[in-house]
Amino acid sequence: MYVRLASPLQRDSIVDGEGLRTVIWFQGCAHNCFGCHNPSTHDFESGFLQDIEELKKQLKKSCYQDGVTLSGGDPFFQLDAATEIARFCQSIGLSVWAYTGYTFEQLMILAKKNKKIIELLENIDVLVDGRFDITKKTLNYKFRGSKNQRIIDVKKSLKQEKPVIITKYDQNEPYITYQKEKHMYI
Repeated sequence: MYVRLASPLQRDSIVDGEGLRTVIWFQGCAHNCFGCHNPSTHDFESGFLQDIEELKKQLKKSCYQDGVTLSGGDPFFQLDAATEIARFCQSIGLSVWAYTGYTFEQLMILAKKNKKIIELLENIDVLVDGRFDITKKTLNYKFRGSKNQRIIDVKKSLKQEKPVIITKYDQNEPYITYQKEKHMYI
């Protein structure tokens, strides 16, 4: 099986979920959010094909990573590949975060016709949902670009059949700040 990626694995990210993460940049997104910071990932024909077995080998070699983040693009446009990757990451003890332009509620409606959505969600720990909305852009929330986006505990949400929001990342101060000494504080 192959997955279409926008770029090679990005290791050591601290802005794409909690902890030190490896980011997998999926190619392809139909949401076309105005102001998206990854517009080059929208085209479904761009990027490159990556053999998932090779990707798994790379993930196994990842040292000191707390988890993997599925981003893009939107991993929900490549359900089979995203599910295979998420399942593998969970099996080797890595937490899985995923970003999507869909809301949790939209995914649950779509899942009534496509059970593969549930399979992917069952292998994700945290979902950052919702389209980027430039009119709600903010630097005051960790791990999201606009105020409408939510950080969701997927396991609890599936059990309760409604989104369970993780609020510990909500704050009223910028996530990244610079001080006089030119040090970066996170």
